Amino acid sequence: DETVPALNVVCVEVRGEGPYASLAAGLPDEAYEHDGQLTKRDLRASALAHLMPRPGELLWDVGAGAGSIAIEWSRAHPRCRAIAVERDPDRAERIAANAARLGVPGLTVVQGTAQQALAGLPRPDAVFVGGGADAPVLDACWAALRPGGRLVAHAVTLETEAVLVTRCRDWGGTLTRIALEHVERLGGYHGWKPARAVVQWSATKPAAP
Repeated sequence: DETVPALNVVCVEVRGEGPYASLAAGLPDEAYEHDGQLTKRDLRASALAHLMPRPGELLWDVGAGAGSIAIEWSRAHPRCRAIAVERDPDRAERIAANAARLGVPGLTVVQGTAQQALAGLPRPDAVFVGGGADAPVLDACWAALRPGGRLVAHAVTLETEAVLVTRCRDWGGTLTRIALEHVERLGGYHGWKPARAVVQWSATKPAAP
């Protein structure tokens, strides 16, 4: 019998169940449709720990692949925003589908090469660059990054690793080499199968004086 004011606010908290309900970084790899271009679970969790999602901030996920970094950044808080940049049109479509299925349909997907796509985007608070980073892309991302922003880049080749070493020397940050092994069947037994090692560079852009 209570009278409800004409102006009122209703807050709804959505609760889910199952393996994808957690908002912690590092969803199972099976959560994503992909063609092999996916930042795997353990590397993804490490990258997001260094990117440090904060409410209201914007992430660029450059060379997004399946979009896993941008998607999990967006899932961290309702006000986290992300732009996934992907050259391949099929992958760009897949990113949008993954985002919708995993609860962040507002994720922006930009299809095009990094050099073309980055120029007109709003300045980011954080940037992730996948395993194919090169010097021009890193330079463009660092220039656009807001003061105090975080940049994380992965390298799987010696050529890209050399670029990250140089940028770490010039701009600071930390270099970490991550080597993972997973148990697989080996005939009637089990053994450790190593994955390709990844070099991770993480840096914070100095705040404006």
